[in-house]
Amino acid sequence: MSGRMVNCIKLGRELPGLKSPPMSNELGKKIYEHVSQQAWDDFVEYFKMIINEYRLDLTNPLADRIFEEKAEEYFFSDSAIMPEGYVPPEE
Repeated sequence: MSGRMVNCIKLGRELPGLKSPPMSNELGKKIYEHVSQQAWDDFVEYFKMIINEYRLDLTNPLADRIFEEKAEEYFFSDSAIMPEGYVPPEE
């Protein structure tokens, strides 16, 4: 776990931050400064669902753009929504 603490924008409390920016652009820097490791891990699980629902090809540059769009939505807006037709798995 990182010794660096952040006031996590997603979870609303001070938590250990990421060890490094997740992307080498302004969005990556913004996430690094404002998102906890726990919230990032939650986003990665959310994005796995997006990959499966949209059947994204991760070798296609379009997947990178979708990743960045979803990260921006998930952390910095109230518009993060599940894909159309998504049905949560039964537990």
